[in-house]
Amino acid sequence: MKLVSYLDGNREDWGVVVGDGVASLAARSGCATLAEFVGSEAYTKRDALVAGLQAERPLAGLSWLPPIPRPEKIVCAVRNYMDHHQEVLAAGMQRELSEQPPIFLRVWRSQTPHEGPIVRPKVSESLDWEGELAVIIGRGGRDIPEARAHEHVAGYSIYNDGSVREWQFHAKQIASGKNFESTGGFGPWMVTADEIEPGRALKLQTRLNGETVQSSHTGHMIFPTARLIAYASTIFTLVPGDVIVTGTPAGVGWSRKPPRFMKAGDVCEVEIEGIGVLRNPIVDQA
Repeated sequence: MKLVSYLDGNREDWGVVVGDGVASLAARSGCATLAEFVGSEAYTKRDALVAGLQAERPLAGLSWLPPIPRPEKIVCAVRNYMDHHQEVLAAGMQRELSEQPPIFLRVWRSQTPHEGPIVRPKVSESLDWEGELAVIIGRGGRDIPEARAHEHVAGYSIYNDGSVREWQFHAKQIASGKNFESTGGFGPWMVTADEIEPGRALKLQTRLNGETVQSSHTGHMIFPTARLIAYASTIFTLVPGDVIVTGTPAGVGWSRKPPRFMKAGDVCEVEIEGIGVLRNPIVDQA
């Protein structure tokens, strides 16, 4: 099942994808947002809720929102693919493998939806792509055991963790280069967890203007999703709608010789097996 957030005029709504369209579930479920829904008792009865529904509006021309428009937390993993770690070393950054998952936080205003523009800020020409699997928390908790972490997953989506590289390297903490407004593509929808077997290796590709620039699968993660959830929940109380962004494989623009970055007029797509395609045009900050 695919669940999507969108605008109905000036009002936020969310619903289920039915064929080439969407049916609203806000009123039917009694939950105003998708984040509220995935943490509710109604989520366990979602199949009955959507049975027999017909599409009420087409996906074509939909005013997309990020699946979770305002997560309390967006927890992002750093250098979580071995091939990406190796390309970072080859680019001259001496970074040792960590015994624990390195993470940072994004703010929700840094997100942009499917088909929404990723905005290159005025202060930089080094806006880079990072195609990543996103995990959306359904059942919250603290100190979640790794062996039970997948029980807390509501579903999966796609993230383009757009990075403003020289700002990322201003200090050892990289968050400044990861939180410019509208640089993190997120969408197009959330695929419910029952559609994807826990731990399944999902093919991931990133394309810039149709050219494949990243090609890998999630089985190459150093710290799998269950470990990331367990680690994050040791620090934070996870709540429904929190997003865990799991890191990117090799092929980022910064590590190329010469470096290659996204610019106005480009289109970046991230495709993950079993989920779909996240598409974002690139524009310059006004």
